[in-house]
Amino acid sequence: MKLYFSPGACSLSPHITALEAGLDVTLIKVDTKTKKLEDGSDFLAINPKGQVPTLVLDDGDVVTEGPVIAQILADLAPASNLAPGNGTKARYKLQEWLNFITSELHKGYSPLFKPTTPDDYKPVAKAQLADRYAFVDGKLAGKKYLLGDTFTVADAYLFTVSNWAKFVGVDLSAFGNLTAFMARVAERPQVQAALKAEGLTK
Repeated sequence: MKLYFSPGACSLSPHITALEAGLDVTLIKVDTKTKKLEDGSDFLAINPKGQVPTLVLDDGDVVTEGPVIAQILADLAPASNLAPGNGTKARYKLQEWLNFITSELHKGYSPLFKPTTPDDYKPVAKAQLADRYAFVDGKLAGKKYLLGDTFTVADAYLFTVSNWAKFVGVDLSAFGNLTAFMARVAERPQVQAALKAEGLTK
């Protein structure tokens, strides 16, 4: 399998998932601005959306959208417990979290990264994120991870997205449960390995 990624982007989530699952995945770096690969070839020929992550399965099928890719990787290694079994209530809860993170948090950061966003709108975007994080913080009370004591793909996604806060001036210090969660996830060996592989840590 091939995982197309950009350092620190949302593709970090399936990268973490692949390592946690013990899967053999080849990482291919993408320049998301030029839409080129390191060998100069056109990324748009692989994914016309031009976005990471993109997963190319061993049979050649191309899959896009991070939450879907993360679930595929988890299902390829069921013993890793990175996703509850399909058809279970726990799986639906996982999917609920993945949808919340992608729509309410991930996309909430988008205006803060765009140079064309008016400066007077950025405080609005930050306030919306703070509101969403207050909800997440409450749900993490008394838990190690979003679904309880077991690390899942939803945790990898929440960690990845929330790492962006420091780059765009979103203050998460008021959310004690989230702060503890971030530290807990950052200590996981495979998370450290993913961060190092993407050049995000030494």
